[in-house]
Amino acid sequence: MPPSTGPVPVTGRARRVLQDDARPSFFTSAIDGAPRWGVGVLAALQGAALSLLVLAVPAVAVFVATSADPSNADVAWTRAVVVAAHLWLLAHGVPAPVGGAEVTLVPLGLTLLAAFTCAASARRSGVATRSGALASVAAYALLAALVALVCGTGGGGVLRALLGGLVVGGVGLGRGLLRRPEAPALGDLLAPVAARVPTAVLVGLRAGTLAVATLVAVAALLTAVWVVAGRATVADVVGMLGLDAVGGVVLAVAELAYLPNLVVWVLAWLAGPGFAVGAGTRFAPAEVVAGPLPAVPMLGALPAPDLAGGALVAVPAVLVAVGLLAGSAVHRWLVPVRVRDVLTAVGVVAGTSGLLAAVLQLVAGGAAGAGRMAEVGGSAALVGLVTAAGVGVGALLLAVPADTTVRAAVRERWHRRRGAGTTAADDGAEAG
Repeated sequence: MPPSTGPVPVTGRARRVLQDDARPSFFTSAIDGAPRWGVGVLAALQGAALSLLVLAVPAVAVFVATSADPSNADVAWTRAVVVAAHLWLLAHGVPAPVGGAEVTLVPLGLTLLAAFTCAASARRSGVATRSGALASVAAYALLAALVALVCGTGGGGVLRALLGGLVVGGVGLGRGLLRRPEAPALGDLLAPVAARVPTAVLVGLRAGTLAVATLVAVAALLTAVWVVAGRATVADVVGMLGLDAVGGVVLAVAELAYLPNLVVWVLAWLAGPGFAVGAGTRFAPAEVVAGPLPAVPMLGALPAPDLAGGALVAVPAVLVAVGLLAGSAVHRWLVPVRVRDVLTAVGVVAGTSGLLAAVLQLVAGGAAGAGRMAEVGGSAALVGLVTAAGVGVGALLLAVPADTTVRAAVRERWHRRRGAGTTAADDGAEAG
């Protein structure tokens, strides 16, 4: 008999599995015997219903609070539910009709809310199996398409809802399922793909993602500074609106829904190209071209025309600083075999950061109405190119000189040239 090696340590995930297995049968529901795909569908329905209710309940409450107004006498309470459904669809990328115009500016706060409810539902009720995951995402996307069909958005709206549901549901439900006790680690799921991708590319992807996450964090901090600095203007706009309690709550929720959009616009400001809030406007470190803005308190935090130029022209240098951070990550994570491994990783860092920055600008911009307000947000192409250049230069400045393989190759080439020069000089002296 082999000698005893002592108790086997039990990880946190294994402990939760054992606790679930030891749970009394009294607490076992009928859903535990359902097919895995059926459980996945129910988890998706639960996540979608939660986010819809978060919007529908306040909308109905506002209708009840304003039902005494004679102008609302012919408005049914179902209209409030339809408005909430359109907002929910807008969070999934489906344009919403407002006053004869289409609003395509996605409230990223509501998008994050939908992804959060999906993650919470999947973590609580989902099953981390392939069939369960596929059924969850497919059910969520089909439900989004069904809501768009009921709201009468047309074929284009239904297709947008389907695609938006796949993205939001895939991210939210996937996140929740990975937190389940029986779920495999994310690294294990990606291992077959990672094994076929060069290490330098993987390191570049990680470092590029780190760079964009750092830029978003800096943009969020700067957004908070702008809001605090412009609090007087924000308060003046709120006072001019003369809102009651219900209107104030609605406005506060709407501004929170678009707060992540403002953070992404500030990222465009940090990059240098800036952003627009209406055609003909530009908010950038080099210049501020302001125009008539909607009476939205959040916009009172935007920089004034006198807060541009001068030392602020150097603000895009933050891209190079973040690139230095990414280059440091490449230096720590990569064990290069050849010099081109470092150059490949740096190139992937630049491409990843530029692509992610462009995608953020693309999803955070759009039309907030007709006329001038049809142009809101930053230029995805321009911000992406500038971000890729700045972060790439920073990563190159740190990762290449700091790498021992690069330094060894440079020394070897230097010695070869020096040795060739010395030999040529000796041959010339002998010939003389």
